[in-house]
Formats: sequence, structure tokens, C-alpha cells
Amino acid sequence: MRHPSLILLSHDHHHGLALALRCRKQALGQLKPMGAEGLRVRAGELRDFFTKNLTNHFRAEEEALFPPLQTAVPDSQTIIKQLAFEHQEIRAAIANLEAEAGLGKLIFDLGDLLERHIRKEERELFPLFERHVDRFDAVAVGEHIRTILESAAGSTG
Repeated sequence: MRHPSLILLSHDHHHGLALALRCRKQALGQLKPMGAEGLRVRAGELRDFFTKNLTNHFRAEEEALFPPLQTAVPDSQTIIKQLAFEHQEIRAAIANLEAEAGLGKLIFDLGDLLERHIRKEERELFPLFERHVDRFDAVAVGEHIRTILESAAGSTG
């Protein structure tokens, strides 16, 4: 059972994993529409998901979750640096989705990166938070996450 402070992030992860799977299947020609048209559709879905979800999801992790965890659990610094770097990789890949050349590989690789990133957070980072939750104010972390995500939802919806 996920700590209540992390539920909203896990909810986003669920949708991100489904999208990651669609990306890989699309790139492998296993989803319709096939070919270039299907890749353009998936690229649009990725851009949309990034704009509506990941931008503020990353912000919530980087501003509300990573700093208190890093302070409370110094051993978390390595995984936090790796996850923050992956946020940058995902941002850069999204920016490259306009290209037609190599779009299939980019979409496959982005789906793969997104899945690995989410699994790392769910299997390593979140349990680390939950094991050491008594070292910081988890309720405040959860409220900060909620504020960031809900302000984003209000501005896009």
C-alpha cells in the first residue's frame, strides 16, 4: 500500500506506464494506425501527456519530494540525481518529437525510458520514502505535491 503522500504521483505513474506500452507497441507496428500516421498520433499523445501531466509531475517530485528526502536520507542522493537526470532526458526527447526522421526509434526509446523511470520511482524511491517517513513531515510533502498537481489541473482544465 502506497503512502498517502505519494498516491497522486502513483496515479500519474499508472497512466504513464500505459502510455509507455502504447509507445513501444506503436513503434513496433503493433497498433493502428500503422506507419507514419500512427507514429504522429503517438507523438501527439506523448506531447499532450507531457504538457498536461509530466511537466507538473516532475515539478512536484523535484520541488516537493526530492529535497526533503535527500535531507532526511543522505543515501538517497544517488537515486535522486539519476531520476532528475532522467527527467531532463524525457524533456529533451519530448522536444525532439517534431522530427519525422527516426520518429519510430525515438518513440520506442522514450516509451522504454518512461517505463524504466516510473518503475525505479515505484520500486526504489517511493519505498525509500516510506521506510524513512518518520524523518520528515510526510503530510507536508503530500500537501506540497497536491498543491503543485492541483494548481496545474486547474490551469489546464
